[in-house]
Amino acid sequence: MSQWRSRFRFGMFLFVAIFGLAAHLPSQTGGEARQGALELTSGLGRMLYALPDDDGVIKARKSLAADPRNVERVLQLSKTQAARRQYREAVATSTEGLVFAPKNADLYLERGHRELGLREFKAAMTDLEQATRLAPEMLDAHYHLGLAHYFLGEFDEAAASFDRARALAKSNDNLIDCSNWLYVSLRRAGKEQEAAQVLTRITPDVKNTEPHLYFYLRLLHFYQGQISAEVVLPAPPAGPGDLEGELAFDTVTYGVGNWYLYHHNLSEAVGLFRKVVKGEAWNSWGFIGSEVELLRSVDRR
Repeated sequence: MSQWRSRFRFGMFLFVAIFGLAAHLPSQTGGEARQGALELTSGLGRMLYALPDDDGVIKARKSLAADPRNVERVLQLSKTQAARRQYREAVATSTEGLVFAPKNADLYLERGHRELGLREFKAAMTDLEQATRLAPEMLDAHYHLGLAHYFLGEFDEAAASFDRARALAKSNDNLIDCSNWLYVSLRRAGKEQEAAQVLTRITPDVKNTEPHLYFYLRLLHFYQGQISAEVVLPAPPAGPGDLEGELAFDTVTYGVGNWYLYHHNLSEAVGLFRKVVKGEAWNSWGFIGSEVELLRSVDRR
């Protein structure tokens, strides 16, 4: 896979993730929040909803109807649906594409990505493993497979997937993202020395270009001991319209809570995770990770 194609795919996933978070924010009509279909009920008992179709979904659906065997149009509709938090619909769209393109790695990657958001981690793992078999050089497939293992508590396997993804990194953005998850997977696996080696590649010259990855870079500096927990933790978002505030808060608060976990401070970790799951970004990794850990915390006590 060319360097350009790797960066394009990575950029598209970041765009969808960030744009999708914007779709988490209530759209006000007549003073009332618009709400779409129920997507799932979380393990914590919270009902999590999509938003209704917007012009993007309508246009993508019409485009696919005009050329229903066009894989790029299938992917476009799925990603547009996901940007409206329509994750079940996105999974169904990818599934329909796989009927006529059963060896398309991008479709398996897309479906696996959305299954992660639906907390269907084993189904996601199956799809993402298939994506890695079909396209061994696809960084995003290894990365998302790592997340499937991670959310299932399979930290050794997660670390192996993130390590493979990092080996495919062609930019500092790739390096930052993969290093964050590789480091925390190794720490959760009890491999402190190996985790420390991950941080050696995060030198002062490593800078992010994607704004979202600034949060991960800050966490990596926190893991290196350059900044304290009090300094790295952002303020809570100012309100439902504070997109950047929620992105920063969920990402970093989960990361610090996770740090408390492998330093055996469960009560501090749980307090931070509870703050994250009060938000609206229910398909962000920080939200999902916090939710998973809160469910595990019941078993630990």
